[in-house]
Amino acid sequence: MKVKKSKKSAIDIGISDDERKKIAHGLSTLLADSYTLYLMTHNFHWNVTGPMFNTLHLMFMAQYTEQWNALDLIAERIRALGHPAPGTYEEFVKLASIKEVQGVPKATQMIQLLVEAQEATARTARKLFPLVEAANDQPTADLLTQRLEVHEKTAWMLRSLLEE
Repeated sequence: MKVKKSKKSAIDIGISDDERKKIAHGLSTLLADSYTLYLMTHNFHWNVTGPMFNTLHLMFMAQYTEQWNALDLIAERIRALGHPAPGTYEEFVKLASIKEVQGVPKATQMIQLLVEAQEATARTARKLFPLVEAANDQPTADLLTQRLEVHEKTAWMLRSLLEE
């Protein structure tokens, strides 16, 4: 039995094809940073040791759980704009501004690395605003605002742990 190819229906949501493509690419970069941050946080949750073990273990769990839920929101926005969401390690490594951590750092180094990754993810989200505003894309702007709030607050809380 031969399967018929279905025609892709045109998207007419008031954002041009070119704008949707550019926004989807920017969101793909945000998704890659977010996934890399999620994986880093989960890794540190599993491997943290030392006097702050319980506090950090629980904090990292809350952070990676929040991050996991955000991944779906970002990917679904990319899909709503008519583009495929990246979903492989290979794609994420190419797109992400955050580099993977080698080995198992000490607890305070984990915290510093997470501060840097949270801030990098916030910068990636913030870079998209001019394009999103020019396209009059309020749903993406709303998503970016929500993500910025989380990343900036989380970076502040982690940074606070490093102060003497």
